[in-house]
Amino acid sequence: MVDYHAANNQIQYSSGGQQSYMEQENDWDRDLLLDPAWEKQQRKTFTAWCNSHLRKAGTQIENIEEDFRDGLKLMLLLEVISGERLPKPERGKMRVHKINNVNKALDFIASKGVKLVSIGAEEIVDGNAKMTLGMIWTIILRFAIQDISVEETSAKEGLLLWCQRKTAPYKNVNVQNFHISWKDGLAFNALIHRHRPELIDYDKLRKDDPVTNLNNAFEVAERYLDIPKMLDAEDIVGTLRPDEKAIMTYVSCFYHAFSGAQKAETAANRICKVLAVNQENEHLMEDYEKLASDLLEWIRRTIPWLENRAPEKTMTEMQQKLEDFRDYRRVHKPPKVQEKCQLEINFNTLQTKLRLSNRPAFMPSEGRMVSDINGAWHKLEGAEKGYEEWLLNEIRRLERLDHLAEKFRQKAAIHESWTDGKEAMLTQKDYETASLSEIKALLKKHEAFESDLAAHQDRVEQIAAIAQELNELDYYDSPSVNARCQKICEQWDALGSLTQSRRESLERTEKQLESIDELYLEYAKRAAPFNNWMEGAMEDLQDMFIVHNIEEIQGLITAHDQFKSTLPEANKEREAIQAIQAEVQKIAQYNGIKLAGNNPYTSITPQSIDKKWEKVQQLVPQRDQALQEELARQQSNDHLRRQFANQANMIGPWIQNKMEEIGRISIEMNGTLEDQLTHLRQYEQSIIEYKPNIDQLEGDHQLIQEALIFDNKYTAYTMEHLRVGWEQLLTTIARTINEIENQILTRDAKGISQEQLHEYRTSFNHFDKDHSGVLQAEEFKACLISLGYDVENDKQGDAEFTRIMGIVDPNNSGAVTFQAFIDFMSRETTDTDTADQVIASFKILAGDKNYITAEELRRELPPDQAEYCIARMAPYTGPDAVPGALDYMSFSTALYGESDL
Repeated sequence: MVDYHAANNQIQYSSGGQQSYMEQENDWDRDLLLDPAWEKQQRKTFTAWCNSHLRKAGTQIENIEEDFRDGLKLMLLLEVISGERLPKPERGKMRVHKINNVNKALDFIASKGVKLVSIGAEEIVDGNAKMTLGMIWTIILRFAIQDISVEETSAKEGLLLWCQRKTAPYKNVNVQNFHISWKDGLAFNALIHRHRPELIDYDKLRKDDPVTNLNNAFEVAERYLDIPKMLDAEDIVGTLRPDEKAIMTYVSCFYHAFSGAQKAETAANRICKVLAVNQENEHLMEDYEKLASDLLEWIRRTIPWLENRAPEKTMTEMQQKLEDFRDYRRVHKPPKVQEKCQLEINFNTLQTKLRLSNRPAFMPSEGRMVSDINGAWHKLEGAEKGYEEWLLNEIRRLERLDHLAEKFRQKAAIHESWTDGKEAMLTQKDYETASLSEIKALLKKHEAFESDLAAHQDRVEQIAAIAQELNELDYYDSPSVNARCQKICEQWDALGSLTQSRRESLERTEKQLESIDELYLEYAKRAAPFNNWMEGAMEDLQDMFIVHNIEEIQGLITAHDQFKSTLPEANKEREAIQAIQAEVQKIAQYNGIKLAGNNPYTSITPQSIDKKWEKVQQLVPQRDQALQEELARQQSNDHLRRQFANQANMIGPWIQNKMEEIGRISIEMNGTLEDQLTHLRQYEQSIIEYKPNIDQLEGDHQLIQEALIFDNKYTAYTMEHLRVGWEQLLTTIARTINEIENQILTRDAKGISQEQLHEYRTSFNHFDKDHSGVLQAEEFKACLISLGYDVENDKQGDAEFTRIMGIVDPNNSGAVTFQAFIDFMSRETTDTDTADQVIASFKILAGDKNYITAEELRRELPPDQAEYCIARMAPYTGPDAVPGALDYMSFSTALYGESDL
């Protein structure tokens, strides 16, 4: 057995909305029998409903299928509920008269937009219970339920939403349908208590006593609300699933009985809407303030770190500083760039929502304006650029210092090795007991030493110059260098004095001594410069070098090749010197002369010359290898430069091209705003997908920095320029998308058509002569004149133009954005909620009083918004004030700012 839920399978409405609802009710199968319990409930409910209207005409029915058979009371019922006159009924008792009367009633139902399928007058005249109940249900739907409308929902859904809203504050009540949600009777009592709280003590009702609850509601409704008792408590409790149509019919009576409260509900909804907008805007303002504070605090902490110029002593420590800076660039800064972009987007979105809701513009707290953040960010980037330049300069300085310090130590060690024992030699008194020949030899030897001493003067000057440069470059170990240099200089001065003193002693002795061995002398004279040349060559071959490009290393290689070309001549000189010593030996042997030790004129022996020559021969290929290794390193560096330049020369124009394309997209209007937004988001995705190229370039740049490469002649782009360009590109596309989203918000909120937006954009672009995306004041004035506004150059026109500029440019920037332009145009042509409308709504809730109480707010508004109003409303101080009275007028005007007062 089934119920009459299928009755509407034969009922269709002519209009689209009505037909949709009736199709949702298509669950009546006329071929099935009624469920006895549901049939009983429907008979009682429908009979009571009909009688509630028929009694207005002084009659009623007892048996629903019998009393409507002649059509007379059926026509009377339709006249009462519709307020219209039906054709005159036929008073005959014959079947044909009854059929004609029923047909007149059915025709009238059909004229109200209801299409009756398979329900004929004959079945009603014959007393068919299913058809009669189905027909009555159709009448109830059309005249009692169809016109119910709650928040853009109607009929059954509207009635259900109304019940849910009214019973929401009550415990143990959860209305989800029109059957089992009503079995315990609490929902009926909640509906009555919500509108007439003095009739029911709701807190004394118990969920486990449904019969008492139901009877209480039915009796109160019948006694005080003039709603007849249409249901039996025992039938509802004793049925697993009460009849939905019976419940809906009875509940619809409550809706119509309380329809007078609908006006207050509408007013409450308006207030809820306004308060919801205000609460959301306050939340957005708090989010902006927090995000701005966090970002500014991060910038405040970061700038001192970037401005710290305390140098480190070693290259390792400075390299660690550079690595920390790279981590800042790669890890710490990118999220802050995104936060800054999101902050600007949130600010623009908030301002758009405030304009759309007719609220005053949001002014962040002092120091947290977007311009303040941009200023702080600009200072951060300036400090960042200066810090990077300082780091690189410091690394270059430390590299130079390390090279000079090593060169100082090497030359000092060579000099100290050469001077070792020279003071003892110059202070000995060997000439006092020497023979004439020995004296002459000592004198010549001393001359050779003086020549050697003069040759070493250049090295001492080099040592002093290097020490001076280390001091000027602030080398951390300068005290040690200065002490060693001072010691060398003092020793050198002492050697000069001792040399002069010994020469004077030898010259005094020479007058008494003769004989000189010219061969020894010639050997000594030729060996000394050659020895010095070899020592200088060994020093040069072991000298450290530093270069920064291929040209410099090739210059060193060329100089080395030139040095190697002199080796054959040097070898000839070495052989000539050795030949002198051989000649001495030959003459001595030939003449039987016994030589007394080594050459008296020099300490340079043939063995030492050969040993040093062999050392030179060993150092030459080592120098070749070192130069070739450095050449390979410079070639690798050149490859890194080219590799970076190739990528940079491609990415730089790509970024510039994308920036220009975004500029064109923001000016042109191709398709709807949604099409433009979709296109921009696809465009943004294509830009994001280009990010691996930036990452690859960052990797190439890191390799260049690790290789200590500081210049690149193959490209004009630097990594800093490309980073800034990339960040600007991401920010620009995000801002452009945000502008389109705000235009969509404006269009939807103001009801602007796509054609109007196109017309606004065409006018805006026409007067945007420089395609900057904004209209300057004079351009905007020309646009207003073209649109018919009287802003000509006279006193009245200037005043009107000043008023309009105060609306579209509240920050006095002198320029008008497209978003501000369409806000102004839509504001001129559309209506929005105003303070007066909100005051009128509060006045309805307050029962036309000039104040409202907390109890009234809690009864009419949702709990959170009621408490929101109570917390912000000032006490009412008018002459008619009562304890607890609240001033809703000043509260309403405050929502819209002083301009709406």
